[in-house]
Amino acid sequence: MVEQLSTPRQNRTKEHMQLALIALIKEKGFHSVTVKDIVGYAKYNRSTFYIHYQDKYELAEDLLCIMLEGIIEAVGKPYQSKQKVTTDHLTARSFNIISYIYENRNFFELITYQDTIPELHTRFPQTIIKIYQEKFQFETINNLPVNMDYFTRYTAYGFYGLLSNWINTGFEASQKAFIEEVIKLSRTHIASVRFVGED
Repeated sequence: MVEQLSTPRQNRTKEHMQLALIALIKEKGFHSVTVKDIVGYAKYNRSTFYIHYQDKYELAEDLLCIMLEGIIEAVGKPYQSKQKVTTDHLTARSFNIISYIYENRNFFELITYQDTIPELHTRFPQTIIKIYQEKFQFETINNLPVNMDYFTRYTAYGFYGLLSNWINTGFEASQKAFIEEVIKLSRTHIASVRFVGED
């Protein structure tokens, strides 16, 4: 059986339910949220909810997948495949991922909550690691010989740590200031980065 494509109206309905879930998690924690809460907040009825999702767990998983796939898509936007960029030429655009996270800060603020979307605390950093391992090739300063798997993990976890701190401080630093600091730090140990895209 061929799966039908979602209509704009169906997408809007799902988005309203996702936004309701985010707001309710912030208000009372994921495990206390019920389907009744979600449909009440989003102003739908239960039957409409069940057209789209079996339960709140499926809704949460759909939302998490959409946001993490958005990160992966955002990362590649400033680059052409096989493009090599020296860290001297990194710009704000090079870190489109930061702009994406800021634009979707309503969702990413959920990492500051203990009782939040299941697996968010593990899959968010795993996505950053995957991006660094699969989308980029790094060159050390002066071609210093190091274990590149360790180097990639070290760099990815460092970047995730900075992102996490930025989110936890309520995005205290402006996007511009935060990106500038990330670029400065990148220049301390990375000579260049090559975007390898889908390879």
